[in-house]
Amino acid sequence: MSLEKLRISGRLPSPKGVALAVMELCRSDDTTMDDLAEVVQRDPALCGRLLNLANSAAMGVRPVVAVQEAVLRLGMRAVRNLATGFALIDQYSEGACERFDYQQFWSHSLLMALAMRELAVRTRAAVPDELFACGLMARIGRLALATAYPREYSELIAQAPESDRALVELERGALDLDHNQCSREILTSFGLPQALVEPVFYHEAPEEAGFSDGSRPHQLTHLLYFGRRIADLSCGGERLRSDTIAELLRLAGRIGLDGDALGSMIDEIMQRWREWGKLLEVPAGDLPTFADMAQAPAPREDERASGAPLLRVLLVEDEPLTRQMLVSALERIGGHKVFVATNGKEGLALALETMPHIVITDWRMPVMDGLEFCRALRETHWGQSMYVIMLTAVDAEDEVVHAFEAGVDDYILKPVSARALQARMRAAQHYVCLLQSWERDREQLKQAAADLALSNRKLEHYAHTDMLTGLPNRRAAMESLEQAWNGAERSGEPMAVMMLDIDAFKSFNDTYGHAVGDRMLAEVGRLLREISRKDDRVCRFGGEEFIVVCRNTGMQAARDFAERLRNVVAGLRLVHGDEHVQTTVSIGLACKEPEMGSYDVMVNAADKALYAAKNGGRNRLCCYDRGRIRTVG
Repeated sequence: MSLEKLRISGRLPSPKGVALAVMELCRSDDTTMDDLAEVVQRDPALCGRLLNLANSAAMGVRPVVAVQEAVLRLGMRAVRNLATGFALIDQYSEGACERFDYQQFWSHSLLMALAMRELAVRTRAAVPDELFACGLMARIGRLALATAYPREYSELIAQAPESDRALVELERGALDLDHNQCSREILTSFGLPQALVEPVFYHEAPEEAGFSDGSRPHQLTHLLYFGRRIADLSCGGERLRSDTIAELLRLAGRIGLDGDALGSMIDEIMQRWREWGKLLEVPAGDLPTFADMAQAPAPREDERASGAPLLRVLLVEDEPLTRQMLVSALERIGGHKVFVATNGKEGLALALETMPHIVITDWRMPVMDGLEFCRALRETHWGQSMYVIMLTAVDAEDEVVHAFEAGVDDYILKPVSARALQARMRAAQHYVCLLQSWERDREQLKQAAADLALSNRKLEHYAHTDMLTGLPNRRAAMESLEQAWNGAERSGEPMAVMMLDIDAFKSFNDTYGHAVGDRMLAEVGRLLREISRKDDRVCRFGGEEFIVVCRNTGMQAARDFAERLRNVVAGLRLVHGDEHVQTTVSIGLACKEPEMGSYDVMVNAADKALYAAKNGGRNRLCCYDRGRIRTVG
């Protein structure tokens, strides 16, 4: 069945009840936050989950206890996506597909969701709660196929190797569609923006996406892959975890995290995973700490106690007696692990499954002979480095040349002597050792390059970051202003700048001390960053001043946003001993106007509005509008 037919059939997973009502409500432009909160309150479990999420990053801010406030803090789009994801967990905790592990699926999805939320917080690539929902539903296509085709998909799972690519090929061959296509269709129907849906579609193979390096889709796709690999720690044993951790260290370097920071982040994610597992009734295993997983020696199937490589050998031979003799000889020579196929077609499938170091194949065989098999092997990426030995009864020069042109590395004349086989295996083993040494050297070079890139990124980060708040500093703010101004000049789109100043901050420091003052600065900075929109740039301008650069924002939208910032900061409560101390901010707002010759003029206009707000009694917003300053709140 095609994707179009599957869509029409109504067999794709979809939420019911309150979650469906939330989806329908969010499609209307007239819906208010109060309308949304009223619907959410019909489902006590959903209320509890949204409150939990809204409070999970409170960090000193007054806890959220009302559903209306949780909806306001999370935002309409995030509430819609989260309600949808939570409803699907409840509805599809089990099903008819025998080999599909529904509980493990949701366990992995929950861990990926929490990883994505943390990565969003650290990179500021998107709204954290939106990426939480993306992580929760990134693999929804697999659930869809298990739901729509329980018997067929169960059979595919039994055949599928561990790789996503192989599963996708099996799905396309049997069902004429794959789980990534299903995920894209479902998430689009749920109302997720294409800016998030497309990265989800490509996240299993980011290199195939074709997004421009450094672009937002490119960044989100690789972050989703990173989050998925963190979630993979919940699957498999020590060997798989060891391989996963090695990749996670490389991925962490790309976003400026060293090994210690990565370990701390993952341990925090695992702790939240266990807490959320109880809340959603999803299994969350008690994994070791990241440090313990990283230090644990992974079992190596390809090494003997002596340190010499234990090779995987694929023998492709149709004649039973020759096959039995060669298997015995290979096991006797070096104790190698031997896999057996009776023709080239079987050998090709077995090679993909076992990834042998050495292939020994007969020339003359039914179905697919040795030369055809060798050519097919060399046409694959994974088969190009395998060492291939051909068995032949013909020693003619033309025949031997023909074999080498097909991709053979060596040949042995039949009947095979033990000495000839041992000599060829020794040469093959030497080749494998050299190849593995080269791969280790390449990994070391890649790691050195990654370490250097990490150091450079850290230096750049420090040069553009305020260490107290973690926000971009004044230098970064000026660069953002210039970029936004130039973009607005080219496109004709509006832009706005807000200057924010913490009211009576000197008196605050005198009353509570500079340590508490620093905490308040950090909390205000964090709060501004969390509630800002994805295209806004929040920076610390100096002292107790902050600046917000708003792209593609006119006066009305900027004014509404500034009022929201002011009200949210006014609700901030900082615990100090037995007290809950608070503060307010004054805001000056200016938009790009035709007579303004540069962004400096716009910033000066916002600064004038800020001084008017301070002189007018503080905790208010003043706007500069064509030479006049008006008080809004």
